[in-house]
Amino acid sequence: MDFRRTTVDQLATLVSDGEITARELTEAALERIEATNGEINAFVSVDAERALAEADVIDQRLGSGEDVGPLAGVPIGVKDTEDAVGHRTTFGSVLFEDAPLATNDSELVTRLRQAGCVIIGKTNTPELAWKGDTDNFVFGRTRNPWAIDRSAGGSSGGSAAAVAAGMVPLATGSDGGGSLRIPASLCGLSTIKCSLGRVPTGGPKPPGWADLSSKGVLTRTIRDTVLALDCVIGPEATDLRSLPMPDRSWIDAVEDVRPPRAVLWSKDLGYANVDDEVALICRQAVDKLAAAGTEVIEVEDVFEEDPAVDWLMLSLVANLRTVRGADPDGRLRDRLDPEMVAMMAWAESKATVTTALESQDVAHRLNVRLVELFHRAPLLLTPTVAGHTPLAGRQGTVNGQEDPSWVRFTYPFNLTRSPAGTVAAGFTSDGMPVGLQVVGPQHGDTAVLRLLAVLEDLLAVDTICPYEPTAG
Repeated sequence: MDFRRTTVDQLATLVSDGEITARELTEAALERIEATNGEINAFVSVDAERALAEADVIDQRLGSGEDVGPLAGVPIGVKDTEDAVGHRTTFGSVLFEDAPLATNDSELVTRLRQAGCVIIGKTNTPELAWKGDTDNFVFGRTRNPWAIDRSAGGSSGGSAAAVAAGMVPLATGSDGGGSLRIPASLCGLSTIKCSLGRVPTGGPKPPGWADLSSKGVLTRTIRDTVLALDCVIGPEATDLRSLPMPDRSWIDAVEDVRPPRAVLWSKDLGYANVDDEVALICRQAVDKLAAAGTEVIEVEDVFEEDPAVDWLMLSLVANLRTVRGADPDGRLRDRLDPEMVAMMAWAESKATVTTALESQDVAHRLNVRLVELFHRAPLLLTPTVAGHTPLAGRQGTVNGQEDPSWVRFTYPFNLTRSPAGTVAAGFTSDGMPVGLQVVGPQHGDTAVLRLLAVLEDLLAVDTICPYEPTAG
């Protein structure tokens, strides 16, 4: 079974119809992980015995005539920031590398399990999910299956690489500054960062990046993403930010899609330095949408300035809180990612008692600007990232020069809490995927999903990653 060439929906249907067993799907995932993970390093823990036992239970339930859910038997990876029973949640950090095995699932994992998924193991993340590249001192670097000398992005890079390499067809992720969209773009996948509160973050532990991060999933196609999201969205009593259930099924929303009447297009959001080739690929994709009948309205000044500092203050102070809680006397500080430690020290030196509210004020003003723009057209298109896929351990390149701000297109829409997704628009001359970002208004998730589906159909980019492990 090749998960790169079979959709999640097809896999679940095969299991539900008895044409293949959940155990057989799980064995296929375990075999692929065994063959490829040594090179890609997407999974940081796998419990084959537990996964096979879970699959056997699903097969037994199906055998007795029970409906096990729309994701029957689908094997999945869980980002190592998310609790899954029997697995350790390390956040990619020495602070938690010896944490006890989880005895409860997170709400997201609970809902996926209830939908019929089989938990294979945990996927890699940068320490405390803090950056757009996946490596850490506990598990090492995740490599991009499209070119193993390149970054898989982050912070959900382990999940994105696992899906792109065909280890599993579905994996969980989260997005506090682009952590779903960046790795999806770099690995040729489609995804969406839902409006804050769509996928619940409830449970006994408060969320780490409270007003920035949205949980979600990574799959190869947007319709597979929608199938999974339809199983997990909806309110949860312990999540202060959770939203009511949508009036309409998201699966129904992406059926019979048509190009929208009009969209906004911005090459640079008004402040970004963008690689010429990346901008051209995205613009060519937008032109195809225009040829299908959509009016494209160019916007040169989406935002007056880059909101990076305000986003950084919120995210770094959140991680500083986590580090202080786990290491109050600072004994382990020299074993943490030194760049993260330096950035936290910068944030600590700059923060005042009003910093968080001042950053929220900026988020409010950014959203006011988006509301103004969405009066002209209901959706905004931009590149997903500004530069070429980084070499391992380096920054992305913009017109041949390394640029530390190569991810500058994603975090503004975490500040505004807007739904924002990405779809493959094409490939650079060196064969790496390029993502086109779609941003919608507050709670306009279905509008974003519909346009992502339209673009996926219209562009017809072949995103089946050809990766196979090196012989020997």
